[in-house]
Parts: sequence; C-alpha cells; structure tokens
Amino acid sequence: MSFKSTERYIVSEGLSQAVNAAVTLEKPLLLKGEPGTGKTRLAMELADSLDAPFLQWNIKSTTKAQQGLYEYDAVSRLRDSQLGSEKVHDISNYIKPGKLWQAFTSEQRPVLLIDEIDKADIEFPNDLLQELDQMAFHVYETGEQVEAKQRPIVIITSNNEKTLPDAFLRRCFFHYIQFPDEATLSDIVQVHYPNLQPRLLDEALAVFFGVRGISGLKKKPSTSELLDWIRLLLTEDITPEQLAEYRERPSMLPLAGALLKHEQDIELIERASRAY
Repeated sequence: MSFKSTERYIVSEGLSQAVNAAVTLEKPLLLKGEPGTGKTRLAMELADSLDAPFLQWNIKSTTKAQQGLYEYDAVSRLRDSQLGSEKVHDISNYIKPGKLWQAFTSEQRPVLLIDEIDKADIEFPNDLLQELDQMAFHVYETGEQVEAKQRPIVIITSNNEKTLPDAFLRRCFFHYIQFPDEATLSDIVQVHYPNLQPRLLDEALAVFFGVRGISGLKKKPSTSELLDWIRLLLTEDITPEQLAEYRERPSMLPLAGALLKHEQDIELIERASRAY
C-alpha cells in the first residue's frame, strides 16, 4: 500500500511514510499535532482511498475501554424478565458490539479511528493494550471469543492533553503532524477553493501567519479555522486590498471570530492594533 495526497487531502511526505509504515508493521498509527491539522480527516481519506469500511470511535472523558469491545445491557434484560419476555433466555440479545468488535468482524479490512484518546482517563490506553496486540477478546457473558478476521488499520489521534503510557506508545507507530508551511497550506486551501483569486490567497495567508506569529495567543488559529475564514472572506467580498491595508496599518482583524476562539486573544489583537 502507498498512501499519498488525494484530490481532497494534502499530506506531507513524512505523513505518507508514517501511514505506509504503520500498515506494513501492522501497528496502530498514533497521530499527534495541533487541533485542526487534519488528524481525523486523514483516517477518513485513507478509508476512502482504499474503498474500505470506516469506523470512528469518538473518545470522551467518560469513555471506558470496555465500551469499545461491547456493552451488556443488564437493565433491559431485567425489565424484559419482569415483563415475561422470551428474549431473556438468550443473553446475546443484550450484548451491543462496540467499535473494536465491529472492526474485528468486518468482512472487509476496515480503517478504525480512535479519536482523541487523550480525553479519556489515564488508564484507558493501558486497558486496550491486550486487545490491540492480540486482536481478540473474550465476551464473559456468552463465553464467546471474538477474533479479528483480518487486522484492521488503526489510526489513533491525540491532542496532547494527557501523557500516554510508555507501554501503549511502544505498540504504536508515532507521527507528529507539523503545522503546514506556507506553500503546503496554499495547496490545502486551493484543494478546497480551486477558483480562489491568487492575490486574495497570498494576502489571506500573510495575515493568517502574522496572527499565528503573535506572542501570547492562548490558541493559535489552525488549518480548519483558516478554511472557515477564507470562506467568510469570499462571502463578505473582502478584497485583497482590504487585507493588504490591514497588514500595513493594523486595525480590527476582519471576521476575527473565525480565527480566534478566546476573548483574551481578540483583546490581544486589538491592543496590538491600537499600539501600532
């Protein structure tokens, strides 16, 4: 397999090599990087390029590893028992397969995305070690052993909110997605807006990187926020001349709410423009 940029998604050479290496080694690919750098989108585009089933497990602070395997609905079984339902005699009626189970039993090799693993409890990654290693698990309620028909391609994303355990890291192929340089970001924007006026693109990128370069920002704007901002620039008919004027004589950043997500950052930009 050789995964490279697609018509809708631009990848660096390093990221392309990381995807291919993880698939070759049959290890999960652990992706870190700033929010908005396309970690989740990568898994979707990989599945699409392979014409493979795509399964997404969104991790929350309350998510437990067991939910990825299966969940046993004891409450429904008790209720059915009280109602005299015949379903209660087959406990499998109350077993709900999780995303790992679905990936293991897929007829076609799927791409499984475990998204934002660092949101969960610190023990969450360790609780998945054996299942990801052996590609199998036991269903205690039924005595069933679920084994992977073929090893799924596993993509795991992290925003570095928590440090992941060393034992977990050893079982992954790791890649950090660097923030794109101006040339790469220009390519990404043109994928989404192929008819964008070149000068507007140049001025928008100059303003964008100028904002990212301001010291003290609580959250630097990301690729996804740049794309949203450019969409609004087009909708509001903001001209390249207006953006050039902003750069030469800083005032209020046009449509700042698309790029900046904290009031402290907007105030910082405003103070910088007044000081100018």
